[in-house]
This record gives sequence, C-alpha cells and structure tokens, in this order.
Amino acid sequence: MKPSLTFKLGQQLTMTPQLQQAIRLLQLSALDLEQEIQDSLESNPMLELEQEGADGTDPDSGLKTETPAPEEQEFPPDDPNAEAASDATDKITAAEEPVELDTLDEQFDQPMPEELPVDSSWEDVYEPPLPVSAATDDDWTPAETSSIEETLQDHLAWQLNLTPMSDTDRMIGLAIIDAINTDGMLEASVEELLTALNTDTDPEIGIEADEIEAVLKRIQHFDPIGVAARSIEECLLLQLNGLPADIPWREEAIDLVRDHLDLLGAKDFNQLRRRTKLNERELGRIAALIQSLNPRPGSAYGGGAADYVIPDVVVRKDSGRWLVELNREVRSRLRINATYASLVKRADNSADNTYLKDNLAEARWFLKSLESRDETLLKVATRIVEVQRGFLEYGEEAMKPLILADIAEAVDMHESTISRVTNNKYIRTPRGIFELKYFFSSHVGTSSGGEVSSTAIRALIKKLTAEENPRKPLSDSKIAAILAQQNIKVARRTVAKYRESLAIPPSNERKQLV
Repeated sequence: MKPSLTFKLGQQLTMTPQLQQAIRLLQLSALDLEQEIQDSLESNPMLELEQEGADGTDPDSGLKTETPAPEEQEFPPDDPNAEAASDATDKITAAEEPVELDTLDEQFDQPMPEELPVDSSWEDVYEPPLPVSAATDDDWTPAETSSIEETLQDHLAWQLNLTPMSDTDRMIGLAIIDAINTDGMLEASVEELLTALNTDTDPEIGIEADEIEAVLKRIQHFDPIGVAARSIEECLLLQLNGLPADIPWREEAIDLVRDHLDLLGAKDFNQLRRRTKLNERELGRIAALIQSLNPRPGSAYGGGAADYVIPDVVVRKDSGRWLVELNREVRSRLRINATYASLVKRADNSADNTYLKDNLAEARWFLKSLESRDETLLKVATRIVEVQRGFLEYGEEAMKPLILADIAEAVDMHESTISRVTNNKYIRTPRGIFELKYFFSSHVGTSSGGEVSSTAIRALIKKLTAEENPRKPLSDSKIAAILAQQNIKVARRTVAKYRESLAIPPSNERKQLV
C-alpha cells in the first residue's frame, strides 16, 4: 500500500486543563476546597482574599466606601459610643478655637506637678515578651488546638512507672502492656510472654511463669478496672471483685459469671432460673448489675482523632418555606488583585508581562470554576430538598425513594456529575447534618402499587424494635407481617438485612427480664 493523505471530518471531546480543574473542584469537600484555595493564593499573585480592609473596599459590592467626618456620624440613642464621640468632637472644636495670649501666660506661670499625666502606658510602648511556646497566627493550625489523645498503653505505662517494683518486674510489665489490644484484653498467653522475654533478655536473669503471673495480677488492678484480662469472664470478675462488698447482689453476680455466663449470653433465663434457684425478679437484678459492667475496658482510650464535618449547604425554614443556601461562612472568598491586573500590558510580550497574563488567565478560570461549583451544588441540593421535604417535616419515616438518575434528569446533568456533587458534601438541616448521599435510597413496592424508600423502612424497623416488649421481642417474621399490614411488601430476609445494617441484634439476644 502506498502512503496517502486523507481528510476526515469528525467530533471529539477534549478535556482541557480548565475543564479538568472544574471537575476536580466539583468533587472536593469543604475542607479540601479550602486547602485548594490557600494553595492558589500562595502560587498565584493575581488572587487575593475579599475582605473589608484598610482601602475601605466592600467585598459584596466592590465599591470603595468613605468614612464620614466625626460631625457627620450618627449614633443610635442607646449607643454607648455616642457620649464618647460627642466629647471627642467637643475637644476637636475647642482645639480649633483661638486662645488668648494672657490665658497661655497664666498656664505657664502655674507650678509643674510632680507626676505629669500621660496618654499611654508602659505596655503600649513596650510589648510584654511572648512565652516560649507561643505561636503567631500564621503558624496556627487546627491540629495544634486538639490535645493529643492518650492511648491505653500510655495510660498503663504511666501507672506502671508509679508502681514500686524491681527492674525485672518492670520489664515484664512493659511486655504485658504491649500485648494488650485496644479493647483492654491480653492477647498473649503467659507461655508466649515467657518465651518472648527469655529470648530477648539475658539468659542469666531466668524469668519464670510465676513472676509473669504476679506482675499480671498487679496490672489487672490498674485503671481501667478489668484491663489485661484473658477472657470476658475474667474481665467481668475483675470488675465485680473491685466493687464494694456492700453492693446488692454482688456475690450472686460473681457466681453467675463464673458458672453460667454462657447461658446469660444466650438469654436462656428459664435454664438460669432452674440452675441458680432464683426467681425472675432476683435474676433480673443480677443481670442488670452484670450489664452495667464494661466488657471492653480499654475502649475509652485511643479512640482516634475526631473527624470534623463542615456543611456545604444550609437548609432552614422561614415563613413556612424551606430555604436552601450555600454555607459561605466556611470558605474564603477570592477576587482579582486590581493592582497587579493593571500592570498587564496587551501588546507587551516580555517575560514579566507574559507571567502576569498567564496568572491572570489562570486566576479568572479558577474563580469561574468556583462559581460553577457553587451553582451546581446549590441546584442539586435544592432539588434534593424539594423531593425530601417530607423528611425535613416528619423525619426518616417520610423519606421518599430517590436515585441519581432522578436528580440528573431534573437538573439536566449527567449522573456522574450528580455523583461528584453529592460525594463528601454535607447539608445542615434542623434534624442534623447529613451527607447528600444519605437522601438517596432504593425503593420497595407497596400493595397499592406505590413505592417506599428503604431508609423509611429502616426507620420503621428501628421504631418497632424500640417500642417492643422486651420480654417478647419481635422476630423478623413478625416485623415483616406488621409492615405488610401497612401495605409494605418486605420479605423476612430483607428485614433481617435492614436490621443488621442498623446494628440491632436478633430477637433472642434482645430478650430481657423486667
């Protein structure tokens, strides 16, 4: 074949850098977007923050405001600054009036006092030294304000250092503390600890199992009580033995945990009554005492850093109408720096002018992308609120089924765009802060041919289990039958799936003695 040239007419979608930037900004959360804005401020000199500064520029109108003269300022009748302003005006007026020379001579003839009045203090001239650990506002970060959370190992090691013991016992104690998990349970056996200690230490020391057991007993009495236990039974017994002796039903609870913990976990109260010879009332009080214990004593430590959620959209009710607006309080507002923009020359192709023009174009595209993001987010959030108005009025039970395609069709956008907008975006409502994806759910058919949101069904299941008789909790089949009476067709296995997603245990584990 001979090489030849041909012409072909066609269309092709090209992702320009500006379009890529707009898509990337669209899927950023509020915190990530704020970081992106800060990075742009540092890298692009054409961008600056909108704020009412020394130039008197109003960020909302872009106009320069002038401060009125002292005599033209108006104060409300109750304004405490009115009297001070009046005194200041009187002083200015008095200073402008001519003064007679005889009056000046009389003032100079008066004796000078020992202490002259001053209009400033020592602190106004000489600032007090800052402490060594003080930081400026520029160095401030949100992470510095949050205290470092103490882990369980740190808490136990601190108590170990305060406990008088030999160096060998302290080494054994540190090995035991390292083998404790986040729940406070000891994961290693005494034999495993013995092997590890004799391997890592000098053979002449000769650590024995009795020494490990002795140190373990001392650590098990550290705070929190029940730590370093090797089983749930041992953990509960440690806590029960640590209670005062005059606590009612303490001894009976110790016997129940030691001998019949498996039956108590299975909620087999009939078998427990036969074996313990206790009536239902006594068994209920003992079970209540055991349930007040903590099977995970280490859960209060080392929970991790808190995750902060900043809502992008705010919904409020005003005069019977639901209003949707962007949360502009959490985002920096940008504008073009007029001083630098005026330095750009059209016909100049120098390196400096090219640098300014490129940054000016980039700044304009960045502001346009931010504006496009706000418009898209507000449009999608408004449509979601329109559909889920029943949720705002009545709660989760009034949630309607909603999918991405419904919103995409309503706002004339692609489903991928809706997915980016609702990802990691939060909305603040009178019922709390929710992710926008929370309002999307599948549907379940009704007997009348309608549809019910799966979120509403979960809310109904949660309500039914909360109002059930604890002596006879509702089974999944019974819940499905109750929902069927409300024209909601849900299979038993679907009820079980929704119940598990709500972290609700099955009926046999929810049974209690009242």
